[in-house]
Amino acid sequence: MAISTTTSTRAGNGFMRRAIDRMIEARSIQARRYVNGYLLSLDDATLAAHGYDRKQLEREGSSTSAF
Repeated sequence: MAISTTTSTRAGNGFMRRAIDRMIEARSIQARRYVNGYLLSLDDATLAAHGYDRKQLEREGSSTSAF
């Protein structure tokens, strides 16, 4: 009798699960860049008032395209 163990806490680590995880990650990065593009259009005083740093936002990158 063989006993198998799983090191992951997530069930279903097949091809589809990895593909969905990667798609979610890519869309999250895309959304973050889109938001950074908007934030970079604000003045420095407004960014500072909301706790953002322009240099950090520029390092993270931006995209003004909706796609």
